[in-house]
Amino acid sequence: MKKILLILLVASSAAYATRIKDIAYFKGVNDYQVIGYGLVVGLNGTGDSQMSIFTQQSVASMLKRFGITVNQSQVRMRNVAAVMVVANIPPFSTNGASIDVTVSSMGDATSLQGGALLLTSLIGRDGRVYATAQGPLSVGGFDVRMAGTQLQRNYTTTGRIPNGGIVQDTPPVDFVNNWVLSIVLSQEDFTTANRVADTINKSVGDTVADAIDGGTINVKVPAAFQSKDKLVQFISQIEMLQVVPDVVARVVINERTGTVVVGQNVTVLPVAISHGNLNIEIQAYPVISQPAPFSQGQTVVTQAATAQATQDTNSVVAINGAATVQDIATALNSLKVRPRDIIAIFQALKAAGALKAELVIM
Repeated sequence: MKKILLILLVASSAAYATRIKDIAYFKGVNDYQVIGYGLVVGLNGTGDSQMSIFTQQSVASMLKRFGITVNQSQVRMRNVAAVMVVANIPPFSTNGASIDVTVSSMGDATSLQGGALLLTSLIGRDGRVYATAQGPLSVGGFDVRMAGTQLQRNYTTTGRIPNGGIVQDTPPVDFVNNWVLSIVLSQEDFTTANRVADTINKSVGDTVADAIDGGTINVKVPAAFQSKDKLVQFISQIEMLQVVPDVVARVVINERTGTVVVGQNVTVLPVAISHGNLNIEIQAYPVISQPAPFSQGQTVVTQAATAQATQDTNSVVAINGAATVQDIATALNSLKVRPRDIIAIFQALKAAGALKAELVIM
């Protein structure tokens, strides 16, 4: 029988040391979200219908800009779709930088495949235009309808335009206030926050970092680095510092795939485990009926089946307190159970109070 496959998160303290930039970020240094409303043209009869009034209004308004006046009620088209365009502008992006944009249908268009987005302004939360977008859409799927049948893969009412947006204005970035930086942990933890502050203070040689809570560390920029060119150097030094983050004792189980992930600090108290499975085996074999000689009968072949049920006779296994996840894996492998059976065992250990960890079932 195959052994249980566990993903074990165990290593020495030195191996767990990681850079601050990998577990935290500076407050204010993040992407800037922009949004816009536009039109996608060139669709092969899969655009918005006459029920989408705003699409007709948008087409009439667009044509009016080019000196063409049309009656909105006379607009009949299925090759145009009204869409919302969204994008994320990375921090410190300058004018002319290219960004990816996502285009999603607003009306009753059935597909955006083969369409092209017309020039669309993308605005921020302050109402200013920070980027423009235009270009052909890339739709990761298809939707074919013919003779009452439909063949569809993925969603075709949402597409992307790689490098289809161009930054027109630099979004605001405010990450330093009165020469104080705020470091935010990606996963809040009081112990990790305290270790980050201690590491920064030891590196600088002064008490410049204070852990405000479990997720934020304020850092006072030393006087020697209080200039634009020196500030970047100081931030780079902080990002490269090595810190050992604290790990919560946790067991994560995915019941659909049978995956079990055991954290480093997980322990099991002394406990006895007995596990057995009921196996049912059904076998089929042919039964041939041969007629007597000269009876003018016919040979008949039928199928017969037998069923057999057996109970596994696994013995009781005693675990005298597992100090590491490797001990847990060794003890559970001795039971010779399948990966999915381990889920029930961990649930029983948690219910019995023997598993000293948080149990997360996905």
